[in-house]
Amino acid sequence: MIDKQKTLEEVVSTLKDGMTIGIGGWGSRRKPMAFVRAIVRSGVKDLTVVSYGGPEVGILYRTGQLKKAIYGFVSLDSIPLEPHFRMARQKKEIEFLELDEGMFQLGLRAAAWNLPFLPTRAGLGSAVLEHQPEIKTVRSPYQDGEELVAMPALRLDAAFVHVNRADKAGNGQVLGPDPYFDDLFCMAADRAFVSAEEIVPTEDLLKDAPLQSILIDRMMVEAVVEAKGGAHFTECPPNYGRDEAFQKQYAATAKDPAAWDAFRARYLDVSEEEYQKAVSRND
Repeated sequence: MIDKQKTLEEVVSTLKDGMTIGIGGWGSRRKPMAFVRAIVRSGVKDLTVVSYGGPEVGILYRTGQLKKAIYGFVSLDSIPLEPHFRMARQKKEIEFLELDEGMFQLGLRAAAWNLPFLPTRAGLGSAVLEHQPEIKTVRSPYQDGEELVAMPALRLDAAFVHVNRADKAGNGQVLGPDPYFDDLFCMAADRAFVSAEEIVPTEDLLKDAPLQSILIDRMMVEAVVEAKGGAHFTECPPNYGRDEAFQKQYAATAKDPAAWDAFRARYLDVSEEEYQKAVSRND
């Protein structure tokens, strides 16, 4: 099998201004934060981020790299609304496409299946269609004649996901309780990138876990990066839980520009190695 191992810097160097990128995980759970930090360091801008949103939305907004957010929600879980996102939403400083969670999933699935849209009842009768006029409806061509939401494909230029283990070919294994929709992010993208807590021989993926835990197939993946602690400060069970103290520190910077500048200087404008050393000193 082809060895697809690369560094964070090699991966993000392929990004260009104006791209649409998908960020896997869910809220403040198993987010590919090492990739997010590398994107910050790269300086790439005018990004559209598609995600079940978490801190990546707030961070990329505050660094001035986010042009548009497409999401089902933006939450830090234990902090229900991501505070930097709240600021962006209230100030209307970026573009938004707010979707029902089910609509969002079907948008990824449509892109994964190379379809222009998928019909759904999700969103009917809600304010989603009222406030998002770009979302259209279609009428069933069959006898029922039902009007349905035509959820457009959420096609991605690139997708980033984080898993517990991977092999050098890009097979990715999730050992936690929920796979979320990381496989759909990868299939919806022209190019998909995986970071993993650990890169292991392929045969080791099945030593203590079922085949179904291999969520990401190597055929979906362009490159894989070993990134221990790569989801921090979000959770990545069973490797580690969410760093609630660090998350509170991050959230507090939304109300204090000086605190944000200090946070960015210490944790974002540094290498991944320096970041991991800095957070380990906080323990």
